[in-house]
Amino acid sequence: MRIITRTEAAVEPNHWQDELARAFRRSDELLEFLRLDPQQLACDHQPDFPMLVPRPYAEQMRKADPNDPLLLQVLPLLQERDPVEGYTLDPLDETSSNAQPGIIHKYHGRVLLMLASGCAVNCRYCFRRHFPYADNRIARRQWQQTLDYLRQRPIISEAILSGGDPLMLDDEHLSDILDELEGIAHLRRLRIHSRLPVVIPQRLTSTLAQRLEQSRLQTTLVLHINHANELSEAHRSGLKQWRDAGMTLLNQSVLLKRVNDEPNTLIELSERLFEFGVLPYYLHAFDAVAGAAHFDTQEHLAQQLHQQMQQRLPGYLVPKLVREIAGRKSKTLINLDSGQSGNYNGM
Repeated sequence: MRIITRTEAAVEPNHWQDELARAFRRSDELLEFLRLDPQQLACDHQPDFPMLVPRPYAEQMRKADPNDPLLLQVLPLLQERDPVEGYTLDPLDETSSNAQPGIIHKYHGRVLLMLASGCAVNCRYCFRRHFPYADNRIARRQWQQTLDYLRQRPIISEAILSGGDPLMLDDEHLSDILDELEGIAHLRRLRIHSRLPVVIPQRLTSTLAQRLEQSRLQTTLVLHINHANELSEAHRSGLKQWRDAGMTLLNQSVLLKRVNDEPNTLIELSERLFEFGVLPYYLHAFDAVAGAAHFDTQEHLAQQLHQQMQQRLPGYLVPKLVREIAGRKSKTLINLDSGQSGNYNGM
């Protein structure tokens, strides 16, 4: 295994940052790029939750199709402003698990570190679209407080990097954080949850892959992919490089109305993921976040879809169907036989 130096790391171009800089931030510009008439869609041109869509992701969308499943995930609509009973600002009650700025600790043995407040894409269904990121930013000078929290709790064996999106930090900053985490003896695993490589495949840099390969921590990258069309040939080599570096690649999806709520779409997604070396991990029932009720699907439909996946796919390509319920100490498996939900010790 070759050790990569900081000098070598600086040579690799940060193409992903260039792509982020030229992302679409106005719905009219995105629709023009897609050859769509804004009158066809009830867009919110000044949404409270801003639009952000990287161009590589937009290039995966079908032109002149207002029902494209990728477009539906990122285009702000006026109906987001409609209040709907039961849909709240904090559907998972994360504020009660916000142990200190930048830390959410609600599961046994695992702690979630919010390293970044921003994302490379603003998904309209995001359950953290109202999260108080301003109160949870961790400046470099505050990082020792986070490390102290981990050091003082030997029960914690896994650090989960989240956000926002942790891969919004550059490779050098992430390497510094990794140095510190590796120095905590009771930590054994590192998990990175990110959608950034999905929307900007250039983020799968060789520099970061090689740094993670050198780590003593077992590393898992969990991607957030909801539709097979989100995977392009541009992802293939990057994902292979990270897999060859010893990382486990998993995917979690959210069941979204009009995006992936039919069996062929979900089956194609699992097949496509495996073709790219990624295992399906979770299929999440929708979190009832305010502003996104139009994405929700009924639980009995989720059960039916999951049953059809089980009937048509090998078991290793069937993700666990789960729901996260505020206050519970684990994910909740949706029981397909009885229609009941049972605890599942996962995150």
